[in-house]
Amino acid sequence: MFGVLMITLFITIALVGSNMDTILKQGITFQVRSEITENPGIAKSFSTVEEFEEFVQNSIDQRIKETGLDQPWYSPKRIGLTMYKILLLDFGHATFLSSDSGSSDVKDIIFEKLPRTVLLFTSATIIISIIGIFLGSISGNKVGSLVDRFTSSFAIISSSFPVWWIGMLMIFLFSFTYQIFPSRATPDIGPSEPGYLVALLYHMTLPIITIVMIGFGSWAYLVRNFMVGIMQEDYIIAKKTIGINQKKIVYSHALKNAAPPIVTILALSLSGSLGGAIITEAVFDWPGMGRLYFEAITVMDLPVIIGATYILTVFFLVSIFIADLLYGYFDPRIRTSTNT
Repeated sequence: MFGVLMITLFITIALVGSNMDTILKQGITFQVRSEITENPGIAKSFSTVEEFEEFVQNSIDQRIKETGLDQPWYSPKRIGLTMYKILLLDFGHATFLSSDSGSSDVKDIIFEKLPRTVLLFTSATIIISIIGIFLGSISGNKVGSLVDRFTSSFAIISSSFPVWWIGMLMIFLFSFTYQIFPSRATPDIGPSEPGYLVALLYHMTLPIITIVMIGFGSWAYLVRNFMVGIMQEDYIIAKKTIGINQKKIVYSHALKNAAPPIVTILALSLSGSLGGAIITEAVFDWPGMGRLYFEAITVMDLPVIIGATYILTVFFLVSIFIADLLYGYFDPRIRTSTNT
């Protein structure tokens, strides 16, 4: 996992290396000139404009040397130092973006957006998985039933429509026609004001309904297919023969054996949800990681892109690690083979 994280960091740095150098040097130039401008006495101490400009350029060159930007981005020292800083969550300062509190520190920006994405997309993913597992178990147990036909049909229909298009229809219907929910998912009050959490929950109701409505059909169809195969196994047929309760067979035995692939999909879905959804968040104007990515890509704010990529990679690897641990719990054969 650590090796994957290091490779991801290296590839990310390599892709944006030369552009990042240009942006960092421009940032140092702007910073030095701002510091000198704030002190009028420095400019007055020079008799000519040429001497003043030479002093400014020397100050910029010195600052560039102090930060190590005088070396090429691909030098081992530069790459090693950059990766070390990123590992310590030192992403530097954003070039254009800032947090709601006005901070340009990339870490502050990301950790301001991340809880909102967790609140919306991770909550939606958990709801989708619960509904999907429940419906999928029923469908897999009663192949050809009304529930099974509904689940299969709804999965195909819901997967055929993009979530942003359904989102626009939901906004038109429930925000403009019936005016039940606000059209923008971003609350009108600031995070520091009382009642912000209640306003945030109210504003997220429409997007979470849309995401769940689009997503649970596919989940149910996947679980249904897993269950269909397991319900035909010999040990399941034997349990039915000796008269064990059908619900106990489905939820205690069959579903547990289907758990490993379900856990894998859930782990990938949860880690993927932390990145938000760029188009969905743009449609609902949700202030999360997806919209942050969109804004960072639009203005080419590379420190934000690198920081967000690192954080999401860490969450992805952690979720895969947890899924591997859960495999041993749900499938004793893995524990036995590992011990052997």
